Amino acid sequence: MVLIANHLSMGLSPESFALPKNHLFFINFVFQFKFMRKIEHIGIAVANLEASNLLFEKLLGYPPYKEEEVSSEGVKTSFFKNGPNKIELLEATNPDSPIAKFLEKKGEGIHHIAFDVENIVTEIDRLKKEGFVVLNELPKKGADNKLVAFLHPKGTNGVLIELCQEIT
Repeated sequence: MVLIANHLSMGLSPESFALPKNHLFFINFVFQFKFMRKIEHIGIAVANLEASNLLFEKLLGYPPYKEEEVSSEGVKTSFFKNGPNKIELLEATNPDSPIAKFLEKKGEGIHHIAFDVENIVTEIDRLKKEGFVVLNELPKKGADNKLVAFLHPKGTNGVLIELCQEIT
C-alpha cells in the first residue's frame, strides 16, 4: 500500500499498475480522493449579511470567525466554523454580481459546495478531461485565503461546485 501511495504521489495514474482489475477500483478511489480531499465549506447566498450573521450566531452559539469583501466577485462574506466544517454566507455588493443574480433567480439558500483540493490547476485539468465545464479555467483569488475555480452546475446535477486551494 505504501508503494502505491508513493507511485500516486509521483503523478502516476492507477491504470499504470499491473494489478488485478478488482484492485484498480480501490486504487482509483484512493487516487481520486487525493484530489478532492474534503468538503471545504458550504456557501449560502443571503440578502442581508448582518441579519444572517445574527441568525447563524443564534443557531450555532458563536459569531463568525471572519468577514471580508471580495470586490472582484462583488460579494461580502462571513465564515462560521462548526467542528471541522465551515459555512460561508455571501451577500452581493453590486447588482451585477453572481450572488445578486442567484438571489434574484432563486432567493436565499445554498449557493455552492466547495471542495478542498491539493493542486487546483491539476484538478481543473482532470475535471475538464472528465467532461466537466469549468467556469473559470484560471484559478482566481477568493475569500478565506483561497484560490478558487467553479464547475458549471448543469454538469453537476444542478449544484455549483467550487474548488478551493489554500494560498501558501
